Amino acid sequence: MNFIADLFLAAGAFGAGIYCFVLSRRLNQLTNLESGVGNAVTTLAKQVDDLEKAVDMAQNGAENSSRSLQEITTKAEQTALRLELLLASMHDFPSEKVQQPASDATFVRHRVVSR
Repeated sequence: MNFIADLFLAAGAFGAGIYCFVLSRRLNQLTNLESGVGNAVTTLAKQVDDLEKAVDMAQNGAENSSRSLQEITTKAEQTALRLELLLASMHDFPSEKVQQPASDATFVRHRVVSR
């Protein structure tokens, strides 16, 4: 009986050794930086860095555009105020009738006679 128990114990130890060997190889493949999950993690980390740089550049561009738009809006408001002032000052001038040229049918020519 002891012999059979020792055989089962040896077979179990041998099976556990094979299992650990296979598991070790799979784990090495999984954490390999050139292929597997390690490669995916490093690729994703690089992409995150690139996206952070792109977001920073977009934020800087948006801030510059916002400042520029603010300056242009301020200048436009100042110009609009000056135009309103000019239009208001135009009401102070007396209105003059604009003389229309006479039409051809009613136009009379005067001869200047030299003496």
